[in-house]
Amino acid sequence: MHKVVGIGDWKSSDNVAETVVTYALATCVAVTAYCPVRKAAGMIHILLPAPHTKSDELQRPSRFATTGVPLLIRHMKERYGCKNETLVVNVYGGATSMKRRNPFMIGDRNVEQVQQELRKIGITPRCTDVGGGISRTLEMSVATGEIRLKTLPLTS
Repeated sequence: MHKVVGIGDWKSSDNVAETVVTYALATCVAVTAYCPVRKAAGMIHILLPAPHTKSDELQRPSRFATTGVPLLIRHMKERYGCKNETLVVNVYGGATSMKRRNPFMIGDRNVEQVQQELRKIGITPRCTDVGGGISRTLEMSVATGEIRLKTLPLTS
């Protein structure tokens, strides 16, 4: 059974029969968190580095790196009893737009902000697969924490 994480969304599970999946990350960034001790998995699909308004932040904190990353990690600790030292955290996505002009550099900014938020919490990602001109789809097993990564080239 799949738990699908949409854009600006997040999910977690401790049901070992489930997988947590997100599709077609381009400039967006996914952060995965897995606790092998508790057999608990969480994933967030970050849309932007930070909210533009307080209303944005309050309505959908999972859309933004500044609010979503702390939300996911706090949830893994409070709901499942995970600790920083037992969490296996990975970062994926943040592709570079294939358009000639890319003044906003959203992919790069998303990756940078996610990494900054993880540093604030005291977590170093085990794996990062970011940048480039590819779209990434992730499927994470709740039973093992294993992540299957599928990639496709981005088109202009």
